[in-house]
Amino acid sequence: MIETLIDIVLLTFLAVTAIVIVRIRSLFAVIMLAGIYSLASAGLFVVLDAVDVAFTEAVVGAGISTVLLLGTLALTGEQRKTTSRHGPLIPLAVVTLTGAVLVWGTWDMPLFGDPGAPAHQHVAPRYIQDSPNEVGVPNMVTSVLASYRGFDTLGEVTVIFTAGVGVLALLGFRRRKPRHPEREKP
Repeated sequence: MIETLIDIVLLTFLAVTAIVIVRIRSLFAVIMLAGIYSLASAGLFVVLDAVDVAFTEAVVGAGISTVLLLGTLALTGEQRKTTSRHGPLIPLAVVTLTGAVLVWGTWDMPLFGDPGAPAHQHVAPRYIQDSPNEVGVPNMVTSVLASYRGFDTLGEVTVIFTAGVGVLALLGFRRRKPRHPEREKP
């Protein structure tokens, strides 16, 4: 009962934060609210017993993303400019259609926590029985992430690194020319 209440409170907080992010014009406030949204998402993942995902969300979503966005804000203006040629109905229609397709795609999935789900019948028992002998690591989560999903983890790290390099390239960190070159000493 208490877990359901916590889920409802966190989801309500996430929805309210998302609505405020969309409506506000101050980019600094948007960045701070996006960091808060990521921390609330991490809290929701902890409640759902996905601590590894919560840790990643807290580090990447609330940490690195917030720092990169604040760095971008330091190089740009602080107010959002509206230069859209169309009203808000087209983006709303695209988001609604995308959400409907995503919900439709989940209809044939097994129920959450269903012990008869394929992942619980084939994959999980193999990891539980064979990982101590195959990997030699006592912590099962570590053995799955570091060994069985090693390439997946490497891919995630590569994507994060590439995104960081791309942001730095887009920001164009280079030396700025002095405003008054005649005042510079040789």
